[in-house]
Amino acid sequence: MSRSGYTLPVFACAAAVAALHWLHDRLPLTTASIDLIEPNQIAEIPIEQVAGLSENTALAITRSDPGDNLDLTKDTPIWAMVEWREEGEDAVIIQGGEGIGRQTNAEDKPAIYAYARRLLQENLQRMLAAGEKITVTIILPEGRSLAVRTSNSAFGVVEGLSLLGTTGISQPLSTSDQLAAFRAELQNKASGFESLVFCIGENGLDLARQLGINPEQLVKTANWLGPMLVEADVLGVKEILLFGYHGKLMKLAGGIFHTHHHLADGRREILAAHCAIAGLQSSDIQAVFHSPTAEAALKYLRSLDAATGSNWVNQVYSAIAETIDVRSQEYIQSHSQRGTAVTVCGSALFDRDRKIIVKSQTAGLLMGKLC
Repeated sequence: MSRSGYTLPVFACAAAVAALHWLHDRLPLTTASIDLIEPNQIAEIPIEQVAGLSENTALAITRSDPGDNLDLTKDTPIWAMVEWREEGEDAVIIQGGEGIGRQTNAEDKPAIYAYARRLLQENLQRMLAAGEKITVTIILPEGRSLAVRTSNSAFGVVEGLSLLGTTGISQPLSTSDQLAAFRAELQNKASGFESLVFCIGENGLDLARQLGINPEQLVKTANWLGPMLVEADVLGVKEILLFGYHGKLMKLAGGIFHTHHHLADGRREILAAHCAIAGLQSSDIQAVFHSPTAEAALKYLRSLDAATGSNWVNQVYSAIAETIDVRSQEYIQSHSQRGTAVTVCGSALFDRDRKIIVKSQTAGLLMGKLC
């Protein structure tokens, strides 16, 4: 059985707790107890080092342990610097230091997302006396170098890593029991809801929550979309909203139902084919086909629309979304024992700025129910 670990925000929080403890008591912690909030349990996180930098500032260091998940942050150091502060209304101010990415689509704000901020705020505020105020700076010394090996830039995060996630538990997402873990979650949620939302990754989960979708109806699939669709049908789920980054989800329009790029990648072929069907000129189709990423191709189509007053983005992506719905229904039907009463699918695709590009007709109806 694979061993689960903890997500990066948990270690950042542990280091901050240890640094604040030093400021209070001038004693180094060897272990920090963190309330994970999601799930409702306590994690004991080893602390490697704590040091006072001045009377008002302390630094603590821990190290990432995502369990058996093949995560590139495994064993990477996480620092937190905590400093007493007198001014300002907020008791806890959270900053991103070296190695924490910047959100280019959000006025260069640090890439520290909702769960990470909540985790830090709630755990640290419990340690503060009335009137005490601190500034917390999270530092990932290896973050900038590790970021070049991620897809962060596709989501507008540059020069570092994100503190992203909706839970403190890091599941083994790249091991042989990955699918079993996702199926177990699906089985649990299918028992309570007839309509569910499939999100490939954390960006989709985070955006879906922001849109007001009930978190209990969100199911993470990673790249296992095909088996998860079949499982949903077996469980009698009536409706599935496929909600994902366009560079991943569009693969379904080409009949690719395991979306890891090591297995199959037809994004440029899918985009170019739909551009051709929509009637784009040959030179534009070639530009789309030779774009280095799906995001670059989308940017090209948007610039074409802006320059010519055309509506190619909507035409092309609407066709892709409807094709995803059709191919998904066909995939389920080919594996189903339920005859014509198979699970209904709708697809919504978003871009690197986490803005929805297009919703299929079915997805529009589903989102009207879910949001």
